[in-house]
Amino acid sequence: MPGKQFWIGVVSRAHVQIGLEGGFVQLNHGKKAPLQKLRAGDGFVYYSPKTSFPDGEPCQMFTAIGIIKNGEVYQADMGDNFHPFRIDVHFFNTKEIAIKPLLEKLSFINDKVHWGAPFRFGNLKVSAQDFKIIADAMGCSFDHDFGE
Repeated sequence: MPGKQFWIGVVSRAHVQIGLEGGFVQLNHGKKAPLQKLRAGDGFVYYSPKTSFPDGEPCQMFTAIGIIKNGEVYQADMGDNFHPFRIDVHFFNTKEIAIKPLLEKLSFINDKVHWGAPFRFGNLKVSAQDFKIIADAMGCSFDHDFGE
């Protein structure tokens, strides 16, 4: 698929579970801008630095992976005057995996000591090769599930 891109969203494990149940992605505390980069067919994986936000235990795992469905960004009403933006995702039934065993293989991790730096902005675009490494480790067939 020409133009397909691959993304990592950084969200607590507890919030990933909400997205899994609802079939959506929400990034940067519900901001619209990061979602507008995503297109139908793009690969998406969640990385969870903590179990919950803001004071959860360290998690440091890739916690969900899927494909952006139609690419339409929409706003939800979660009450208490909170209206986050979301985009629908088809998540695969996979296992969570720790990031540390993958650090040496991932090209976007330039500093193997301070490896968390790329995640500080809440989302990032990664290469197909890096995404494949993560997808394979999570139990997805990159070639089959992501159409490469």
